[in-house]
Amino acid sequence: MKATTGASSLTIKGDDVTDAEMGSITLDLAVDSKGECTGSLSIGDEGTADLVKTCEIFYMKYDEALLRQESEGEPAEEVDATVKLLAGRWMESKASDPDTKDMIEFCDLKGLLKSIEANDTAARKAGEEKVDGKPALRLTEKDGKETHTFHVAAEGDPYILRIASTGGEEPMTLNLSEFNQPVVAEKPAAKDIVDLGQ
Repeated sequence: MKATTGASSLTIKGDDVTDAEMGSITLDLAVDSKGECTGSLSIGDEGTADLVKTCEIFYMKYDEALLRQESEGEPAEEVDATVKLLAGRWMESKASDPDTKDMIEFCDLKGLLKSIEANDTAARKAGEEKVDGKPALRLTEKDGKETHTFHVAAEGDPYILRIASTGGEEPMTLNLSEFNQPVVAEKPAAKDIVDLGQ
């Protein structure tokens, strides 16, 4: 746990991660301890958003499906106009903007790993398995109705390679990789950014 939370960066991939506000999400993000991040997330069957955070500026790009879902209930003409303006193009905002709060949480490495506590001693060995072809020690821990499973690298640095939670209200499986690799979060090309002020 100490090794994992001490990593300067990592890639985090999750399928069917349940978020209390967003529902079921799938994510694929490279994040570092300075808050730089790049990747994408899908919200159930609603659509996909790409995100980039660099130098305290946050960029987000929705696909058409997600824009239509987010605009549900609005007049058709307004929805079509929104899709025409924004689908496949980047929106720019400051990282401190309250409107970006829900999405920008995915760029907070410490926040993403907050469920991993370095002084946690309740987990017990539960055999060995491979995660993406890498040998790992499997550890399990019960917390009320929830079961948490951790797969820890059995070779090299003891990074947590997979975290899974079942039986609770927010089940999830997260795969962690690319530890300490540079996160290349580049500002999108100016021609692909929508000037919302106009």
